[in-house]
Amino acid sequence: MTTSAFGGEVSEYYQRFRRGYPPEVADELTRTFTLTRDDVVFDLGCGTGQLTRALAPRVGAVLGMDPEPAMLAQARQATAEPNVGWLLGADSDVGALTAALGPGRLAAVTVAQALHWMDHERLFAAVRPLLRPGGGVAVVTNGEPLWLQDTAWSTALREVASAYLGTPLHRTCGTDDASQERYAKALAAAGYAVDSTVVEYSAPLSVEEIAGGLFSAMSPEQLPGPDARPAFIERIRAAVTPHGPLRERVRVRLLTGTR
Repeated sequence: MTTSAFGGEVSEYYQRFRRGYPPEVADELTRTFTLTRDDVVFDLGCGTGQLTRALAPRVGAVLGMDPEPAMLAQARQATAEPNVGWLLGADSDVGALTAALGPGRLAAVTVAQALHWMDHERLFAAVRPLLRPGGGVAVVTNGEPLWLQDTAWSTALREVASAYLGTPLHRTCGTDDASQERYAKALAAAGYAVDSTVVEYSAPLSVEEIAGGLFSAMSPEQLPGPDARPAFIERIRAAVTPHGPLRERVRVRLLTGTR
């Protein structure tokens, strides 16, 4: 994983504008891995902790790990749950957890909106010794990127963002079917029993939420400067408003591998 893509102000936009998870997502993970208050869950690539916090009431403890200090700082500020801990590190550091925690200590390893940054085949093999029987890995994608949705406003946003960046904006962030199939095959090859489910919901969007969501996916170098930001948001407003009402249909995909 890169350690610079989400630093500085980008981490603030990530915390403010990235969607959290509906209770049904935690319900599905609890059912799949039979989570209890005796369990520990490890949320790798936790970002600012949206999924970490959603899981905290279901288990004894959740450990969130991310390679970006600014993301973890935002996560700490936003978290009131006392059973959540934060670790600085990347997927390449997972092997060290075996010595620190001991084998069979984790009920689940979750990776939400972050697996496309990782060596997923190596990761799936590395976490197996950490999992208790019945535990497993969950790859969670929280909807398609704002610029790739099947709506007129999303197409308009993609045009504005591509013109600003000077290159077509087509990153799927691992939400596309081909990536999901690749992850599923890798889980099966690593010896997991693979399953998948989808939690769907619809929610309104404001122009500020669309702009903030876009900024949360930029690198600090790509982010418009403070003086230029209001004008850029107005360009987004002019582009998407004619295609209202602005709503997002969110498909939370849960790809799970059970040991």
